Amino acid sequence: MIELRHLRYFIAVAEELSFRRAAERVHIDQTPLSRTIRDLEDQLGVQLFVRTPRKLHLTPAGLRLLKEVRKLFIRVERTYRAVRDTDVRFRAPLRIGVADGIAQPKLSECLVRWREVAPEVPLELTEMRASELAAALQREQLDAGFSFGLPNDDTLSQQPAWSYRAMALLPFGHELALQPTLPITEVLAFPLLSCHADRLPGLLHQIRAIAQRHSTIPTFAGEASTLSGYFTRIAAGLGVGLADAGHVATLCRSDVVAVPLHEDERITTFVLHKHQRFGLPHSLQRFVAHTKTLH
Repeated sequence: MIELRHLRYFIAVAEELSFRRAAERVHIDQTPLSRTIRDLEDQLGVQLFVRTPRKLHLTPAGLRLLKEVRKLFIRVERTYRAVRDTDVRFRAPLRIGVADGIAQPKLSECLVRWREVAPEVPLELTEMRASELAAALQREQLDAGFSFGLPNDDTLSQQPAWSYRAMALLPFGHELALQPTLPITEVLAFPLLSCHADRLPGLLHQIRAIAQRHSTIPTFAGEASTLSGYFTRIAAGLGVGLADAGHVATLCRSDVVAVPLHEDERITTFVLHKHQRFGLPHSLQRFVAHTKTLH
């Protein structure tokens, strides 16, 4: 009999295309994982993977199974939540993902105020990378998420939640560090630190958009994978940077000087959720609307 664990393991192997990485992902040894996939193939009577010494490849049957199993787990998750919602003694929490290492005061304020206005609907937070957030929302493993923005995806809604003014970040002792405010053109005269396209895609897009509005050919000096790494590289003198005032306050460092810009450029945090054919559940509608009260 095919069990849900067979299908969960199959998804892991199909997405990783590596028994080793899939085993690490589902926290079992590689040998029983491989045996489970063989059992699944035997029960279905089809080959799901082409096994080569260097890499796995999905067969056409494997590709079709992956598509159908993803739909199945969405239906299973919806069933779980529908059953929970019928029991007034148990309110399933809203599952919220936080990507990009966001640690802004407005995020904390949003969560605190939600506990005040909707104490009957708890929140369950998970921190993850932007790509993981998109996948979790699509599979309905999360109800909503926060990010600096993801690549366009027709299945997901991305709405501005709040924004902070952009500020120049300079290493301590930089020649511009004593100015009370700075024109952004003066900042862009120096190499600007960038962000990793896979780790911080939304912040990268926003920083580049700001730079390109004020410089025809901005010069970028390397990239950081995290916000803390971004500040550290600036402190080390590897470039200047742009960051939102929220993270400037959160990641306050004596070796990085933050100077307001003359221009009212802003960096936006978005609330995301999956488009629902028949509309959002009431509690999720309330949460999305709540996030927009913190402009």
